[in-house]
Amino acid sequence: MNNPFDYLPDAACEEAFEKLVDRIDTLKRSSRAEDINFCREIEEGKMLGVLIAAADDGVRHTLYAFSGQLGNEGFHYPGFVGPVFDYLQPDGYFKTKEADIITQNISIEAFEKGEFSRLQRAYDHEREELEAQIREYKEKCLRSKLERDAKRESEDISGEERGAMIRQSQFEKAELRRIKKRAASRLEPYESALKEGKAHLEGMKWKRRSDSEALQEWLFSNFMLLNGRGESRSLSAVFSDTPMKVPPSGAGECCAPKLLQAAYLRGWHPVSIAEYWYGKPKGGEVRRHGEHYPACRGKCLPVLTWMLAGIEVEPPLERSEDDVCGYNPEIVFENQWFCVVEKPSGMLSVPGKGGALSLQEWLEERYGAERLVRMAHRLDQDTSGLIIATFGSEPLKVMQSLFATGKVKKTYCAVLEGDYEAKGISRRGRIELPLLPDWLDRPRQKVDYKDGKEAMTDYEFIEVSEGESRVIFHPLTGRTHQLRVHSASASGLGMPIVGDRLYGRKGLENSTRLHLHAHKIEFTFPIDGMSYSFESAVPF
Repeated sequence: MNNPFDYLPDAACEEAFEKLVDRIDTLKRSSRAEDINFCREIEEGKMLGVLIAAADDGVRHTLYAFSGQLGNEGFHYPGFVGPVFDYLQPDGYFKTKEADIITQNISIEAFEKGEFSRLQRAYDHEREELEAQIREYKEKCLRSKLERDAKRESEDISGEERGAMIRQSQFEKAELRRIKKRAASRLEPYESALKEGKAHLEGMKWKRRSDSEALQEWLFSNFMLLNGRGESRSLSAVFSDTPMKVPPSGAGECCAPKLLQAAYLRGWHPVSIAEYWYGKPKGGEVRRHGEHYPACRGKCLPVLTWMLAGIEVEPPLERSEDDVCGYNPEIVFENQWFCVVEKPSGMLSVPGKGGALSLQEWLEERYGAERLVRMAHRLDQDTSGLIIATFGSEPLKVMQSLFATGKVKKTYCAVLEGDYEAKGISRRGRIELPLLPDWLDRPRQKVDYKDGKEAMTDYEFIEVSEGESRVIFHPLTGRTHQLRVHSASASGLGMPIVGDRLYGRKGLENSTRLHLHAHKIEFTFPIDGMSYSFESAVPF
């Protein structure tokens, strides 16, 4: 079977998906409410999966799945496999307990907005009124003190008058204490009632949290996953050996787990699998209608690792040496503080998990460990062009400060899929889309206006040729995959960079590499006060 995390769909999966699209096009003409709702939902964005499986007699079968749930239809729709665990049965344990938690939510909200709010308002009103009385008496005392101070400065005041002023001061202080004591006594029942209300509210919330956690634990413990050896294991057990420990929401509900479970239950052997995005991108993700995508790693890596045990799976795709490194790294400048290097497409900037030689390791071999070579910034593995490495800790701090404060001007050249003029995009402009890692599908990034970090890119198109647009980028910030997402996102230019394996189309004949090149870099280096400018020829 192909590797679900790194693959190109085979002909059988491609044909099966085309048939599925044709079927959906037919459903769009249906008058049945069930079909209308189905088409409406998947057009808003849904991952659809295809699995080719073989029976013992060698006959091959095609299974289809959609990720997650479908609105009112839940996990079920004709022609698609069901869930791994159908916990949405109307009278089942999960829905019954869920209904109880919903009732608790309603009760908590009603108490917060009703009785607790009344208690809070009553307490606040009484406290404010009593505080006003205390402030009024304090002001009266202050005026009396000022009058007494003025009299004391007079030479005509008698001893009897001085004694009277002392007694008046003592009385006012004592009276202030009595007023505060009476105020505390009057406020006490309001405080007590509010305290009891808070305790009741916290108890309601604690029970809701406890019931929710117990329901999640029940769900994960009863969510049983089969594997290729015929074994069964709960979702809780699958994730217990991972750093997360607890399954994330929606784990086991993606296309691939549903498809594999359905094949195992039928006694079929998985042969090939593919997942395709259908409809609009959503949630800030960069997705293209009809494009295939790997299984997500956050939710699916632990799940599929278990489910594929006993199945022979192909290793990740290997790219040829020409695709990975069209040319060797080349040092274009060096001095005692830093060097500027041309990094080839396909080479990591810093050491990664796979063991492939990184540019930093290549430089360390060239200069020796004593030079303390460090990368001052990074380029994506698939991006080629100019990158700076430093020698020693002090130059590294200085160079990283230049990047952090925007004092390094970077120019990138790229080729994008599509004709910007035909799409009505301005020849030059600025893209401002905040970016956030997609934690459940690393290393992908997504647009997130709430929690994303600021990301700005200036662009200028310079030509259109054969349906592709050549563009110059000036990134004003340095977020991961910034140029790739700003290019591909429908909220940005809506035109992926040619050869982008994450955000664009895969397997195109003219895109053996990512068409993104760090063309020029300019800065003034504080240590020697010199201004530097370096350029690199665009290799595509």
